Amino acid sequence: MTNLDQFKKAKGAAGVMVRLSDDLISKVLLDLADSMVAKTALLLSANKKDLERMKESDPRYDRLQLTAERIEGIASDMRDVAGMKTPLGDVLDEREMPSGLKLKKVTVPIGVVGVIYEARPNVTFDVFSLCFKSGNVSVLKGGQDAWHSNLAAVGIIRECLASHSVSSDVIQLLPPDREAAQDLMHADGYVDMLIPRGSQGLINSVRNESKIPVIETGAGIVHTYVDASADLEKSKKVVFNAKTRRPSVCNALDCLVLHSDRLADLPGIVAALAMKNVAIEADERAYEALESHYPGNLLRKADDDSFGTEFLGLRMSVKVVDDIDQALKHISYYSSKHSEAIMAEDEQVIARFFNEVDAAAVYANTSTAFTDGAQFGLGAEIGISTQKLHARGPMGLRELTSYKWLIESDGVVRP
Repeated sequence: MTNLDQFKKAKGAAGVMVRLSDDLISKVLLDLADSMVAKTALLLSANKKDLERMKESDPRYDRLQLTAERIEGIASDMRDVAGMKTPLGDVLDEREMPSGLKLKKVTVPIGVVGVIYEARPNVTFDVFSLCFKSGNVSVLKGGQDAWHSNLAAVGIIRECLASHSVSSDVIQLLPPDREAAQDLMHADGYVDMLIPRGSQGLINSVRNESKIPVIETGAGIVHTYVDASADLEKSKKVVFNAKTRRPSVCNALDCLVLHSDRLADLPGIVAALAMKNVAIEADERAYEALESHYPGNLLRKADDDSFGTEFLGLRMSVKVVDDIDQALKHISYYSSKHSEAIMAEDEQVIARFFNEVDAAAVYANTSTAFTDGAQFGLGAEIGISTQKLHARGPMGLRELTSYKWLIESDGVVRP
């Protein structure tokens, strides 16, 4: 079957989706969550084949790896999605015009949603659950690195669909080659929206090449600014969590921005990072403050590549500034508009940070690790949008809908 054949099947399945009841959709997802947990061994076996082809030192290894705990977590998110109110059929606006027209603006599925992603097998389940619950067909183009994992996942999904007499055409898994990605980006008339999830290079490529509307997601160059008014113990805890919880994901801390009044506290703020072997690339003032307090094999002077880099691993940079203005300027210049945080006790400084930082998620005294659909109460996420049109931040069910106008009258004609 060619890629075009799969696109045609996906387009045809969009008509199937709009006829499915929300009760049936929820039952399918609940059964699927149970099935994937029951078939943990199968998923781990497939995942092992993928892991054997990647070095553990590769930053993508952690994203690629499935564990029994992670599978249970994915299933838990899927159950949350199943239990959520359908986003379809909501009346966003309703009015009656002097002409006699009765208008309703109601939410509807987008239709066919394409996703290009890299070594992230969890995305296969997350995308399907969110698309299915919101009445959309999903066309998936995973990377070669996760091919066996994705193939096993889609097999489990299709088994579950068949058990409920739902067409397997509502999910399409394209081959992992470049040609499939190219075909998907050119599938106008078949695919309604395309979401790239992965590196900045992947996102740029899709944005530049696609003939389909694109929502940019994923790339995170994340800062945490420690203000002069920051609480030291809170700062230690938040910086450690934001950097080390899962360093390979897009909400992980990349650059610590520090007010110069707190230079003496810098060794204490980053001390625990050394236990996790976090390498620090420090600007001149930060380097001087850390030189005799942080392991020499983990400390080096920053260069031009130290800022504006998504490290996706156990590395981070430190930039020292003299005031909030310099902090805001640095963040504005290097930010990918994903997640940014401030540590401060001064409410006026926090208010200014909230008002002036242009990002999808802006935090105060909180770890950026929370930028996640499940943590935001969305059940799961199809991606974290860093743009401003249609959707921004974690994209859940509502972000996978559009709307249409329904108009009724008693035979009104326009003069």
